[in-house]
Amino acid sequence: MKMNRPLFEPGDIVQHFKRETIENPHDNEYLYEIVGFARHTETGEDLVIYKALYGSKQLYARPKNMFYSEVDREKYPNVKQKYRLEKYHGVLYV
Repeated sequence: MKMNRPLFEPGDIVQHFKRETIENPHDNEYLYEIVGFARHTETGEDLVIYKALYGSKQLYARPKNMFYSEVDREKYPNVKQKYRLEKYHGVLYV
């Protein structure tokens, strides 16, 4: 899959666009750490493996094309972030 945007690497911290909807972001809600990449054993689909930096810090896997997709502007017209997940440059809370 060819991407027209910078790709993430393991260790990168990314934010989900829904972080914009938090009135007073004072924790790591909607922040994730890229753990790595995998391939689905049945379908061969490329996956991104990532870990939540809030709550129970659960691991997740999402198809790469979905992970790098743009925000659905019809569903979320007021969101400023262009992509579903983008690199985070702010402060992490302990």
